[in-house]
Amino acid sequence: MPRLNLMRFIHRLQPIGSIALFFLLWELASRYQLINARFVPPPSQVFASLLAMLDSGMLVNDTIASVRRSLMGFFLGSAVAIILGLLTGHTAWCRRLFEPIIQLFRPIPSIAFVPLATLWFGLGETPKVFLIAYGAFFPVWLNTHVGVGTVDTDYLRAARCLGANARQIFFGIVLPAALPFIVAGLRFGIGVAFIVLVAAEMTGASAGLGYRIEQSHLIFRADQMLVGLLMLGVLGAVADWVFHKVTSRTLLFWVN
Repeated sequence: MPRLNLMRFIHRLQPIGSIALFFLLWELASRYQLINARFVPPPSQVFASLLAMLDSGMLVNDTIASVRRSLMGFFLGSAVAIILGLLTGHTAWCRRLFEPIIQLFRPIPSIAFVPLATLWFGLGETPKVFLIAYGAFFPVWLNTHVGVGTVDTDYLRAARCLGANARQIFFGIVLPAALPFIVAGLRFGIGVAFIVLVAAEMTGASAGLGYRIEQSHLIFRADQMLVGLLMLGVLGAVADWVFHKVTSRTLLFWVN
C-alpha cells in the first residue's frame, strides 16, 4: 500500500517535473550562451519582467482584456455552431442549404479576415470578437454535425414505432447521442479561440496579450514577448482543464 501511494505521488509530480526540467535547460542554455540570450532571454529574466508587468498593472489589464474577448467570441461562435450543427446534422433540407456555404468558408483562416473585419466593424471590440467567433465556429459545428449524423437509425425507428414525436426523438435520442461530440468540439474551440486571439488583437487594440506581444516586438523587448506567450499558454491550459473538469462531472459524467 505505501508503495502504491508512492507511485501515485510520483506520477502526479511528473508533469511538474517535466516543466521544471524544461525551464532549467532553457536557463542553462541561455547562461552558457548555447542560445542567444538577447533573442531568447533566460527564464529568470522573463520572470523578472513578469513581476514588473504585474506590479505596473500592465499584465493584469492585458490578461483581463484577452480573457474577455476570448470568452465572448468563443460563446458566440459556439452557440451559432451548435444550432447550425444540430440543424445540418438532423434535417436534410438544412444540410443541403447550409453545408455547402460552411464548407466554402471553413478552409479560410481567421487571420485572412483581419483587414475585412477592420473595414466592416472599425477598431473597437466588435472585429476582435468576430474573428474569435469565426475561428471557434468551425470545429464546434463540424463535431456537432458529425455527432448528430452518427446517431444509430435503429434507435430512431424504434422511437417512432413506440409513438415518439419529432421533439421527443430530438431531445431524447439525437441530442444525448451527439453530446460527447459537441463537448469535444467545444474543447477544441476553446484552444482555437486563444490562437485566433493574437491575430484579433492586432486590429487596433490598446490592451491584451496579443497587443502586448506586438508592442514588445516594436521595442525589441523579447522578455515581454515571452511573458505574453507564456501567459497565453497558461490561460489556454487552464481554460481547457476547467472545461474538461466541468463537463466530465456534469454533461458527460456517465462516460467516466
